[in-house]
Formats: sequence, structure tokens, C-alpha cells
Amino acid sequence: MAHPVRKIINDPVYGFITIDHPVIFQVIAHPYYQRLRRIHQMAMAHLVYPGAVHTRLHHSLGAYHLMCMALHELRNKGIDITPEEEVAAKAAILLHDVGHGPFSHALEHVLIKGVKHENISLRIIRTINEEMNGQLDLAIAIFTNQYHKPFLYQLISGQLDVDRMDYLSRDSFFTGVSEGVIGYDRILKMLTVQNGELMVEEKGIYSIEKFLVARRLMYWQVYLHKSVLSAEKMLVKILERARELILRGETVPGASAALDLFLQSKEKELPIDKHLDQFCLLDDFDVMASIKNWMFHADTVLSTLCEGLINRRLLKVKLQAEPFDQDWITEQRNRICQCKSIREEDCHYLLFTGEAVNTTYNPVEEKINILFKDGTVKDISQVDNALISQTLSSPVKKYYICYLK
Repeated sequence: MAHPVRKIINDPVYGFITIDHPVIFQVIAHPYYQRLRRIHQMAMAHLVYPGAVHTRLHHSLGAYHLMCMALHELRNKGIDITPEEEVAAKAAILLHDVGHGPFSHALEHVLIKGVKHENISLRIIRTINEEMNGQLDLAIAIFTNQYHKPFLYQLISGQLDVDRMDYLSRDSFFTGVSEGVIGYDRILKMLTVQNGELMVEEKGIYSIEKFLVARRLMYWQVYLHKSVLSAEKMLVKILERARELILRGETVPGASAALDLFLQSKEKELPIDKHLDQFCLLDDFDVMASIKNWMFHADTVLSTLCEGLINRRLLKVKLQAEPFDQDWITEQRNRICQCKSIREEDCHYLLFTGEAVNTTYNPVEEKINILFKDGTVKDISQVDNALISQTLSSPVKKYYICYLK
């Protein structure tokens, strides 16, 4: 009798990650999954934190590892999880972000308007499932929250999912920002299930609070860091400008046929089903190679943005609690138009405002329920003396302006 194939992957965050099921091997070997090697997890954050060059594949394998740990802990507590459900949950978490385009969240809704990455992920999972003769049927049911054990879905998508646990642990590791460190192993040991719902045992309250606070700190210190914000907005503006020039009839060749397809499309919402293969050829390399070419384009706006991003001469950015003074904005706009000899209607590429919002804990979205020893259940924001009170449940909003110096 042949021994089952078993492989280990050495991960810098968790150590060894084990893969020991043929379905999981098939998923990982698929070209649509392997594309995740070529997409940065944190988009342009490496321009501020040079170590933040890990990929969506790193994150996917890490989330898979935490799912393995979570299922093991729950099963040890007597929660009924069949071998089929275990494999399905692991496959679902591996593929949860497979629909991300180049540079992850930074370019969402830019190349393909009106389609969320979760919807693209589902389309890709269904395509892989057809090729695997329905072996991912159960994974799809769990992924879409159609399965009768909601805790399996909550481990994939929820306020306490293994997706968030991994990206906080991994992003803090690769950026070196220790404020993002969470006790993921203790949190996993505190998980339990009641009436099919994922909950946390009472003694895990403080670990959960640290997890939520770490997420808040990582957002303002890393994900919404003002220079990261500037670089990612420049990336968006570059592609918007390229598309505008193309629609005007100018020549703006991209680095690949796949990128050209999405830039040149005149459809407001490109049907993803029709172009799934082309989308799955797109990655960060297409975009960066194009930007390097466009540094020398005749259009001043496009070449200025591209040269700035490639050589890390970012637009200056300010963050503050109040909206910016309109007279000052007008003054800056006039200066940029004169300096670069561009029309006022084109200046919004080199000077623009927006809002950055972060909520630490949203009890309306989905709750983190605490199970007490006496069997009562409370939302964490309702627990006596809890740090996650009304204050941390309120969104924090900051106004930003990016402009050419």
C-alpha cells in the first residue's frame, strides 16, 4: 500500500506547515493559485517598510496553517468536524483571496470596476472545482456561508477569522512593527462553538482585546501610513490616467496583452466570467513593467506620476482631523498647473483629497461573542470592564491631501 504524500513548507512566521491531502495538493498546484506568488500582500508598503515584500501566497499558506490549528483545537473540545469538512475548510481558506488582482486592495475596482475580489475568488474557485470534478463542492458551500455549520464560515470570514490572524502576525513580522504582534496561538486555544456559532471562552477576553487593538494600531501605523497611502493612490492615478489617454485615442502600450485588455475596455463593468483567464494572467509584474515604460511617455501627468513612483519621489501627503482649507488647495493647484504646464482639468491627478477611515470593532458587522462559564453569551463590547467599549466601536476618520511638491 502506497504511503500518502506529505510535504512540509518552512514558513518564517510559524515554522513548518504540513500539506498532506491530495485535494490540497491539487489546489496549490493550480496556475490560478500559483499566481498569488506574483502579488504583493501589502501593495506599496515596502516603500516605507522595506521588509514588507511578502506575497499573497505566503499569507494564504499562513491562513491555511492557522485553520489547521483551529480545527484541531475545536475537535479536541468535542466539536463534531468530519474529515470531509476539515479538508473543505482548509481548501476554502487557501483560496479565500485567489481573486485579488495586482497589488491586492490598492487596485481593487480600478482594473475591473464594480466587482469585489471576493466575487472573483468565488468565480475562480468554481472554475477550479469544475476541473477537479466537484471535489470543492463542500468548500464552496462553506465559503459562501451556505453550510449548516456557520462556525466553519466564521473561521474564514469574520471578526476573528484566521485570515485576519495571519495577516496581522505576518505583516507585523515582515514590517518589523511589533504593535501588530498578537497571541494567535492562545486565541486559537480559546475558541469554542455553541449552537453552531464560533465563540471565545471567557478566559480569552484579554487576548481578543489585544488582537483588536493590534489591528487598530497596524491600520494607522502601517496600512494607512501617509507615505503608503500616497504611493497606493499614485498607483491608482497612473492606471486611471493611462485609461483616460487610451479612451482619447492615444497610444499607451501596457507590458502585457492581459493588462491592455482591461485598460482598453470601454465597458463600464467588464464581465469577469468572459475574461477570467486573462485576469488570472495579471500580476504586479505587468503593472510595474508598464509603469517603467510610461516614465518616458509624452503625457506630462502620466510620466510625472510614473517617475515619482519608480524612484520613490512620492506626492506629499498630509493627514488631519478636519477638511483642508479650499483657498490653500486652490493655491496649490495653480502652482502645480503652472509648474508642470498642464491644464487645470488634469490637475486632479497631481493634487487630490480623500478620507481614511478605520473602525477597531464593529458589533453591527459581526459580533465577537464571549462564552462565560455559566453558559451566558455576551458580545465583547458588552462585557464589564472591557477595553473594547463604545469608544473603540466608533470609526476614526482622517482627511488626507496628496499633492506634487
